[in-house]
Amino acid sequence: MPDPKPENIIKNKAVELGFDHCGIAGVKTLHEHEERLNSWLANGMHAGMSYMGRNKEKRLDPGLLVKDARSVIVTATNYYQTYNPAEDKPVFARYALGKDYHRVIKTKLYELFGIIKEMHPGAGGRVFVDTAPVLERAWAVEAGLGWIGRNSMLINKKLGSFTFLGVIIVDLKFSYDKPFNKDYCGSCRKCIDACPAGAINEDRTIDSNKCISYLTIEHHGELPHDLHRVSDNKVFGCDICQEVCPWNSKAPETKIKEFHPLPEILHYTTEQWKRISRDEFNTIFDDSAVQRTGYDGFLRGVLRILQ
Repeated sequence: MPDPKPENIIKNKAVELGFDHCGIAGVKTLHEHEERLNSWLANGMHAGMSYMGRNKEKRLDPGLLVKDARSVIVTATNYYQTYNPAEDKPVFARYALGKDYHRVIKTKLYELFGIIKEMHPGAGGRVFVDTAPVLERAWAVEAGLGWIGRNSMLINKKLGSFTFLGVIIVDLKFSYDKPFNKDYCGSCRKCIDACPAGAINEDRTIDSNKCISYLTIEHHGELPHDLHRVSDNKVFGCDICQEVCPWNSKAPETKIKEFHPLPEILHYTTEQWKRISRDEFNTIFDDSAVQRTGYDGFLRGVLRILQ
């Protein structure tokens, strides 16, 4: 017989929708993350991402995002796939190879929220995917999905760290999962040692001023000279700290077809990327996270690797 407990129904439905894991935590203020967040901001580690300094209270207290919030439902979805581009071709972070994950994950979250509202008519809540003041990784730990590794990524023992996190904050009470209170990084420092820019801090935060991912996506203008030489052929994001993580050595291939690489990413030559027009860029990346860097930023990155 199906498990009648509402939290188990939600988790089973989440798997049916394509999520790999789902956990539920009770709402609280994340006081334990406040000092580190304040220090990270005070030291300018957020670089040009000024929005990170806004709504700090909401990042720590989900009750400020959803009235009468009682539960935080967190999903994890694997996006890993084998990707070995030729040395002379532009390199994209794996999360940007296919369709925009914000839309893909948010669509599934709304379906899951719809199921919850069928079970509990009148339920209130909101859906979040990486674009709101929510500490998704902290809540994933609270929901028992894994731990935050030295590279600041959420690591799950079965999936590794190549996962998209989704959050639904609701005004319903459930039985909650136990927070994940173990650290399986041990003495490993492979991610810290492998980062060519030295962007990984000892407190498991990232100095965005040095991070290749930030600099090839969010940063406007040329790369700082000392980072120009270590960014290799990366035009959108960077996976180095995840690629060297032992927990990703057996990461399963994603089952979500929308995350499979766009044909152009696999087959375009560097010369074709170099000559891409604005209209062609917008057509190829119409439903892609690569739109975030814009045509000018993307072309600047392509021309940089040809120098």
